[in-house]
Amino acid sequence: MLAGVMKMDKDKDLVSGPGVPQGFGMALAQNPDAMEVFSGLPAEQRRQVLDKSRRIRTKAEMRSYVDSLVGLGPDQMV
Repeated sequence: MLAGVMKMDKDKDLVSGPGVPQGFGMALAQNPDAMEVFSGLPAEQRRQVLDKSRRIRTKAEMRSYVDSLVGLGPDQMV
């Protein structure tokens, strides 16, 4: 049970933590598979994903970007 609570806290930090663009966090929260991929990335790759997300201007583009995280290997990110 404690592990589940810790995972939920970690996921919440990934979605709404400091430096996470609001649109990215919202899109990530709506796609649990993408959230799992994102949370499993090394810190530098998470930073790169976040940097790219800051250049996205529309909700549709953001959703597409977040959806694209699913199924990609770490060497294919960004």
